[in-house]
Amino acid sequence: MSYAGCRLDPASVTVTYGGMVKTVKPKAKPAKKAAASARPRPVRFLLKWVIRGTVLVVSLASFLTVVFAVFNPPTTPYMFAESRRLGGVSQEWVPLEQIAPVMARSVVAAEDANFCLHWGLDVKAIEAALDAGGNRGASTISQQVIKNVFLWQGRSWVRKTTEALWTPLSEIIWSKRRILEIYLNVVEFDTGVFGIQAASQHYCGVDAADLTAVQAARLASVLPNPKERDAGNLTSRLRKRSAAILDGAATIAADGRAACFED
Repeated sequence: MSYAGCRLDPASVTVTYGGMVKTVKPKAKPAKKAAASARPRPVRFLLKWVIRGTVLVVSLASFLTVVFAVFNPPTTPYMFAESRRLGGVSQEWVPLEQIAPVMARSVVAAEDANFCLHWGLDVKAIEAALDAGGNRGASTISQQVIKNVFLWQGRSWVRKTTEALWTPLSEIIWSKRRILEIYLNVVEFDTGVFGIQAASQHYCGVDAADLTAVQAARLASVLPNPKERDAGNLTSRLRKRSAAILDGAATIAADGRAACFED
C-alpha cells in the first residue's frame, strides 16, 4: 500500500523522498511482564529472608558480646527463671581480683583443664565425647558461659549449634580472664545460689577472696550438676573428685595452664 510517497505495511514503513527509498522498522514495544514473573520466586524470597535473619542474629550477638565485655550481665535467662520459680535467688558480683586464685584454678581443673589452650571449643574433648557415645560432656567453660548468659538450658541441637557458633566470637572479643570472671559470677552452685561470692558465704561462711584450696576444690566438685550434688555434704565419690580437683589446680598452676587468667 502506498500513500503520498509512503508504502505502509504492518512490519515496516517505506518512505520515498527525493528519489531515495528508505525502509524504517518501527521500534518494538517491550513485552509486558507477566504478573506472576513480577513476584519474587519462593526460593529467592526465602533465601533473602534467611540472609537478613542471619545478619540480624550475628549483629545482635556481636553487640551483646561487646556490651558484656565492659558491663556485667545484670542477670541470665536461667537465673531469671529460677528467681521467678523460687521467689528470689542469691547472687553478688565480684571481680576476678576479689576471688581467691585457687578458686579460679579449681573450676578450670574441674571443668576445662585446657581452658588456656583452646579457642573456645575443645576438639579433642568433643571427639572423646563422640567416641563415648555422647554420654560424657565436652562443653568448655567458654561454651558454658555462652549458654548461661545468653541461651537456655536443656539439650537441643538448635541450642548446641548456636552455642558452638557464638563461642568463638566471644573468644575473639573477651579475654580469658573476662570469660572466667563471668563464669564464676553466674554459675549455679546450689538451688538459687549463683556465683562464687554467694556460694562461698552459703557453704563456707567467708568471702570468695578468702577461700582455701580445700574449700575451693569442694565447691568446684559440685559442677556442673549442683542440683544433685551438695558441697556441704560430699559423698565418697565427690570426696575423690574434690581431691582430684585439688591436685589438678596445683598441676595447672605448675605447668603454665593457668597463665592466661592469672596476673
